[in-house]
Amino acid sequence: MLTALLGGRALAAGELARVSGVSAATASAHLARLLDGRLVDVERQGRHRYYRLAGHEVAEVLEALARISGRPPVRSLRQSRQARLLEEARTCYDHLAGRAGVALLDRLKEGGYYAAHDLTDAGERLLSGLGVDVTGARGSRRRFAPECLDWTERRAHLGGALGAAITGVLLERGWLRRGAVPRSVVLTDEGGRGLSALFAGKELTSGTPVT
Repeated sequence: MLTALLGGRALAAGELARVSGVSAATASAHLARLLDGRLVDVERQGRHRYYRLAGHEVAEVLEALARISGRPPVRSLRQSRQARLLEEARTCYDHLAGRAGVALLDRLKEGGYYAAHDLTDAGERLLSGLGVDVTGARGSRRRFAPECLDWTERRAHLGGALGAAITGVLLERGWLRRGAVPRSVVLTDEGGRGLSALFAGKELTSGTPVT
């Protein structure tokens, strides 16, 4: 359930039961414990309850646990497809991860836009021109632009307030869209062209996005 909530969106108890492969009663019992432990928050809308992670701190702990626990075993073609989608591009709570997230950080470094866990002056101009609220990200209580070790790629992607701000803009522009699998995202054709232009012709991913 917590892994499903790493996508950053609120999910209903029924959906969490489905993705976890448990009954509604079992899901409700687990969610009650997660609420007591302050790992999730609940939002009530009429008769329905929607759950989300209690904050980015919880997401960071879950991502760290994923790095040391290794990849879950794949036992079906469906699970294999889901794993490929998440490896290609996914959200780690609110920032881009997977191969696309690693490539984004690589492009920022290669272009001289990011160094030593911070943006350069050129990087600040580049992202501000894209519509990223760099000033707001700097003023956040979160770390500004840390590198996070990606649990599938074993290389760093960009996290923190800046990573979240960039991902939010990419989704708003339609350069990324939510995928069919929870947490997965897909680089759109428009996004591929836009990011290629932004980074002087260098693509964000090495291959065609999985759809």
